[in-house]
Amino acid sequence: MDASTGFSIVSSLGIILFIVYGLFILLGLYALYLLIKFLLRGIEALDIYLNEKRNRRL
Repeated sequence: MDASTGFSIVSSLGIILFIVYGLFILLGLYALYLLIKFLLRGIEALDIYLNEKRNRRL
């Protein structure tokens, strides 16, 4: 294996790392989406709980 070949180990390593970084970014964005979705459901559940508590008191 000499230096004149098209892809060396170093250049293919850079491409692989770029793909891995992209996958981690997508995974982070998906986790952020799921967290926001979970928090919105929690807020709705808290609103329902507080409305039930207030209606019983009155």
